Amino acid sequence: MAAPEEQELSQAQTEKLLQFQDLTGLESMDQCRRTLEQHNWNIEAAVQDRLNEQEGVPSVFNPPPSRPLQVNTADHRVYSYIVSRPQPRGLLGWSYYLIMLPFRFTYYTLLDIFRFALRFIRPDPRGRVTDPVGDVVSFIQSFEEKYGRSHPVFYQGTYSQALNDAKRELRYLLVYLHGEDHQDTDEFCRSTLCTEEVITFLNARMLFWACSTIKPEGFRVSQALRENTYPFLAMIMLKDRKMTVVGRLEGLVQPEDLINQLNFIMEANQTYLVSERLEREERNQTQVLRQQQDEAYLASLRADQEKDRKKREEQEQKRQEEEMVLQSALAEERKRRTLEEEKERKSECLPQEPPADDPDSVKIVFKLPNDTRVERRFLFEQSLTVIYDFLFSLKETPEKFQIVTNFPRRVLPCLPTEEQPNPPTLKEAGLSRSEVLFVQDLTDD
Repeated sequence: MAAPEEQELSQAQTEKLLQFQDLTGLESMDQCRRTLEQHNWNIEAAVQDRLNEQEGVPSVFNPPPSRPLQVNTADHRVYSYIVSRPQPRGLLGWSYYLIMLPFRFTYYTLLDIFRFALRFIRPDPRGRVTDPVGDVVSFIQSFEEKYGRSHPVFYQGTYSQALNDAKRELRYLLVYLHGEDHQDTDEFCRSTLCTEEVITFLNARMLFWACSTIKPEGFRVSQALRENTYPFLAMIMLKDRKMTVVGRLEGLVQPEDLINQLNFIMEANQTYLVSERLEREERNQTQVLRQQQDEAYLASLRADQEKDRKKREEQEQKRQEEEMVLQSALAEERKRRTLEEEKERKSECLPQEPPADDPDSVKIVFKLPNDTRVERRFLFEQSLTVIYDFLFSLKETPEKFQIVTNFPRRVLPCLPTEEQPNPPTLKEAGLSRSEVLFVQDLTDD
């Protein structure tokens, strides 16, 4: 019989695991399982704690350093409403009251003495809060077991988280401290707290946090709020930028009376809440305006930086272009000087022009690309290279050129090649005593 029960429990946990993953959006199944195990597989408490973490509230399993609860309880304008127990009625009631009075007095006196002495022997275990969410969840479970699931929506988180949520949302926070041993607790829970009108009122108007004072978390809140009797309710709100207790209800309060008293407290402090909302809205608007100004400033700064960058790039590009122009001009100048020097060297190396009556001389008229004519005499046995060097030494001659005969049209091989390392002579080239040769510009080619 143990195996089916274990299998059923595993299936229930698997369903909770999948449901928790759907609600929180966590991808890691191991993280979902660890979170649920920390909350004893209570999916509502686990989801609440996860949402608190996403909103910036520390998890109760990774809390910030312990510090006193930041709630102002010293305001002398706190509204206090205490319901005394009804006086005995009739002779029988007074007789029972007087008979029980010594026993009741003795019982509570001895109980207080015992508790006082016990503090010196063993410190109160409630003084150490180790699992605040567990304390709240445990109280909710025991409350539902005893009074049913029809009750106001309990805030499933720590007291500090409830304060933070109420402060952030600018809502009222109603704190209920549950006195387990008090004689009026049971009747208050059944006849007041779990009635339909109270449930509807609390769920619509405020956050509701509750815990038992036998739990460390409830005991800690009890020490902070310093209640006098039970049932105890405290209304807390943001007032003068501090979470402040603005109302205290103590004793057995009836449903209608509870709603009326809470309405009275809320109406009396509504101006503070409105003021806080206006201040927060103004701060938000100021923050938004400052943010917009900062964004505009950053946009303007980025635009200026972009302009400066483009300007620097343009200046750098202009400098590079000027540098290229300068280098090109220098290269052209060096090239021109080198060409002039080469022309002078070729001119100096040319053989002397033969006389006109020399029978071995050839008279050649050169027609240059600029339509000018140059005339000179050469010897038949001289190489065509001499003709080329002569033309190259002239200032009017382009840097690269070739020499072409008119008819038949052919290019004279004036420069050495691999096939013909020694260019032919004028006679070998078939030139007559009088020739007209054309100089063709090859610079562009």
